[in-house]
Amino acid sequence: MKYYIIAGEASGDLHGSNLVKELKKTDAGADIRCWGGDMMQAAGARLVKHYRELAFMGFIEVVKNLRTILRNLSFCKKDIADFKPDAIILIDYPGFNLRIAQWAKKQGLKVIYYISPQVWAWKENRVNIIKHCVDKMLVILPFEKDFYKKWNYTVEYVGHPLVEVVNEWQEQHKATVKTNIIALLPGSRKQEILKKLPVMLEVSRHFTDYEFVVAMAPGLDRDFYNNMLSGYSNVKAVSGKTYDLLMQATAALVTSGTATLETALFGVPEVVCYKGSAVSYEIAKRVIKIKYISLVNLIMDKPLVKELIQHELTVSNVKKELHELLTSKQRIEQLQEDYGALKTLLSKGGHASANAAKAISNFLQNG
Repeated sequence: MKYYIIAGEASGDLHGSNLVKELKKTDAGADIRCWGGDMMQAAGARLVKHYRELAFMGFIEVVKNLRTILRNLSFCKKDIADFKPDAIILIDYPGFNLRIAQWAKKQGLKVIYYISPQVWAWKENRVNIIKHCVDKMLVILPFEKDFYKKWNYTVEYVGHPLVEVVNEWQEQHKATVKTNIIALLPGSRKQEILKKLPVMLEVSRHFTDYEFVVAMAPGLDRDFYNNMLSGYSNVKAVSGKTYDLLMQATAALVTSGTATLETALFGVPEVVCYKGSAVSYEIAKRVIKIKYISLVNLIMDKPLVKELIQHELTVSNVKKELHELLTSKQRIEQLQEDYGALKTLLSKGGHASANAAKAISNFLQNG
């Protein structure tokens, strides 16, 4: 069969690559064309557009790049029409993917969504769009099944793909003794890195016994980081070694998103750091309905990890929270217990990528 997969971010590329591998196991003749990244390409999909060309963050950034986004949408529709896939598989990235879903439905194409948009956080009315144009929804967060049930829409929970990713990586690498390393995970987009990394770097001046290591985003030039890192004696940057870094780190400063969950699955105590543009933050504050911004806290529905958001993201606040993570035995023990419960909950679905591939195969054969 022919599959057209669209992922617009680094995390989507990761999960998309594992899905590609599993689809090829269930369908030996799978012909897969994709929007994604290096990992999906390495897994055997033909890459049409890299997510680096698609990542626009926040309300203001989207408006400023609207012409590019519209060009991408037009190009994507033409490419799909020329390819004539048996199914379109959308991975998160809702601003773009839901528009493609609406168009694809009108063309009579089968639309499968893997990793639901976070409609439970804001824009719940998007559920009506999903019900109308998505033929099969595969969710990865336990609470999403109940959320969609309220809307009389049946979805399938397949487990969280990060659990298998982290487990497999740890099995293939020797356990490392924790060292005096603080991991800095400031995000994957230039806009968010420029907002958060300077605060993280300033914190390093107060912990001179520790080495702070920045996990560079794939696709961003080293010079971009070097300009910010100059002047900090105990800071360095690494590329393509985020998991190696988390295996060694004693603690981490992490931006919101997938990285918060990855850090927790590696058992690393973390402080979640988020800061957006002033206008984007004020708009988001009025429309977002969730209690927490980190996946760790959202999934467990309690504040496992400290979140420092917008005006709270100051050097003094991060310094205070990091100091507690490094010195409070009670805090660390409680955190490890909570991390264990989180991993158990997310593991209940089994091997997410394989489950997703089987669900897609069953749907296309029987649905």
